[in-house]
Amino acid sequence: MASAGRIGPVAVAETPATPQRIEPVAGVPLIFELSSEGRRGVDLSPRAAGQRRGAEIIGVELCREDLPGFPELSEPQVLRHFIRLSQLNFAQALQFYPLGSCTMKYNPVVNDELAALAGLAGLHPATPAHLAQGALELLARMEAALAEITGMDAVSLHPAAGAQGELTGLLMVRAYHRKRGQARHKVIIPDTSHGTNPASCTLAGFEVIVAKSNRRGYMEADEVRRLVSDDVAAMMVTNPNTLGIFEPEIQEIAAALHDRGAMLYLDGANMNALLGVAKPGHMGADIVQLNLHKTFSTPHGGGGPGAGPVAVKKHLEPFLPMPRLKRCAAGYEFDAERPDSIGRMRSFHNNFGMIVRAYAYILALGGDGLGMASRLAILGANYLRKRLQPHFPSATGEPSMHECVLSHDLEKRAGVSTLEIAKRLLDFGIHPPTIYFPLVVPGALMIEPTETESKEILDSFVDAMERIYDEALNDPERVKNAPQTLPVSRVDEAAAARHPILRWEKKA
Repeated sequence: MASAGRIGPVAVAETPATPQRIEPVAGVPLIFELSSEGRRGVDLSPRAAGQRRGAEIIGVELCREDLPGFPELSEPQVLRHFIRLSQLNFAQALQFYPLGSCTMKYNPVVNDELAALAGLAGLHPATPAHLAQGALELLARMEAALAEITGMDAVSLHPAAGAQGELTGLLMVRAYHRKRGQARHKVIIPDTSHGTNPASCTLAGFEVIVAKSNRRGYMEADEVRRLVSDDVAAMMVTNPNTLGIFEPEIQEIAAALHDRGAMLYLDGANMNALLGVAKPGHMGADIVQLNLHKTFSTPHGGGGPGAGPVAVKKHLEPFLPMPRLKRCAAGYEFDAERPDSIGRMRSFHNNFGMIVRAYAYILALGGDGLGMASRLAILGANYLRKRLQPHFPSATGEPSMHECVLSHDLEKRAGVSTLEIAKRLLDFGIHPPTIYFPLVVPGALMIEPTETESKEILDSFVDAMERIYDEALNDPERVKNAPQTLPVSRVDEAAAARHPILRWEKKA
């Protein structure tokens, strides 16, 4: 929950001495302020004689005798309040959402409907395997599909998100080297890596070595040869990298690592550019994790469940998390007798609903459709890069894959920051892109149009960016004070982070 209020030209404001009370959005009171004593939305039937009280069922320690200040409203009030709040949201279903770094593309609603089918959504995770053969077959088919898409030999669907997939892959790297009696304790990471990469390495017990990319934004095999040693366990590379460009020396980099006994971990977060076009397994990768919720279905973000399967080459298959799904005479079952496995990575088997959505997406598009989706995403990113080039030049000048990273001179010419450009886009009904990332690009704007946006939408985005550029030079305060058309203007991000107010208190 953020504190309302305005800040200066950048997202660092003077921290208030005491937390400020959150004021309601204009025209939308807090639900507590709608309350009228004694009003009810639902009347429960009186407890029949002889029935147990709630405290007798769940325990008196879990029952409250009073709820001071708890809102008392009618059912229509509750419905209208939350519908009204939902309409204040920016959402991919309502607006253009060119986030960048985290794919936020349109996902067919039918995927949600399939995941909500009673036989899938109602399946208890502790259901015995012999009573869940349909669901297990779906998992087996999904593993096979991801193995084909990535060009790898085996897949585990266990990890609950992309970052956990990274950790899973690195733990397998560690287990593999230990099994061979090698105490390798370093991992190479490019300076264009995702922020989760060094964090995952540290969590897995590795020391991080940073490899510098060249002036064009690429990793060079010579730099890898300079850094790799018998202490290096692996290198983590995102491809396409966080500058939105494809690593042309990826196979040579893989060979340099393999020559010294190290492995190539490919961060598959940007697979939206590669589906049906190129396979990590063909690039020399030993491991790749996939963010199902970004690449296949279910938009990333919002705190909802994700899914981060890992795919590996054959030499790492014994180290995959357990239990492993296997086919036996009676059907599918889980195999927990795997002595080299890194063990269980999460409760039960996966975020099943995410896998159902992604499987539906893959079936609906098919191999040719997946390839077309990637090509359209690449086309859209390059169209935006070229159209915006006069005012927002590309950070690298290289052809883009599914996203492009742009820069600008407005900070120097007009004192307008990247953050303020992003905030101004909200006034045009456009969700801001990722900004200030990757870190190697000052004032970066990372834009990912995805494959599902029309030329008209992309043109309207260009129009908005060009207008903002013109405003920044001729009326900079308009940009600095954005957003101006939304119910909430600029929030005090520093105060919200340091002094969050999470409990409502009645005004004195």
